[in-house]
Amino acid sequence: MISILEIWLLGVALAMDCFSVSIAQGLAARRVIWPGMTAMALSFGIFQGGLTLSGYIGTSLLSHHLRHLDIIAVIILFYLGAKMLWDGIRHKDGTTAHTLKPLNILTLSVATSMDAMAVGISFSCLQQIGQQEVLKAAAIIGLCSTLFSIAGLWLGIGIGRHINLRSEVMGGIILISIGIKILKEYLI
Repeated sequence: MISILEIWLLGVALAMDCFSVSIAQGLAARRVIWPGMTAMALSFGIFQGGLTLSGYIGTSLLSHHLRHLDIIAVIILFYLGAKMLWDGIRHKDGTTAHTLKPLNILTLSVATSMDAMAVGISFSCLQQIGQQEVLKAAAIIGLCSTLFSIAGLWLGIGIGRHINLRSEVMGGIILISIGIKILKEYLI
């Protein structure tokens, strides 16, 4: 049996990647873009909660391939990070490309949610967690990810406005760093 406190702590832990990626996207945006920011926060929450449920439900189908899904997340993060770096270097006049586009949001949502799928699989393997608890956990994980994404976007925008850095370069470095972290965990 998993306690409600453990579920909240798990939700916060899973939301950390969303928080970091959101900071990077906020740095690159440097301004409030309501449709993109709203879509990103909701997408991160939906994917985190949804993939927790998918992992729980589809354990028998996905457990053999889970390690390979981490590599997909690494590739996505490296690609988007390198793209942000390139755009940041190329736009010398300080203009930034719009990073909150639907395709970027979707790929980042998938990349940050692979660990949530692993949590869902672990819930299924424990066999001590009922369906009601998994639904509650998925909702809490999704809520934490949404809230941490909002906080990360605002923090990134605030930092990007006050510090004269190449924000897309900084955002690209953050995404690549998260990819390296996932790769290191995969290899260990």
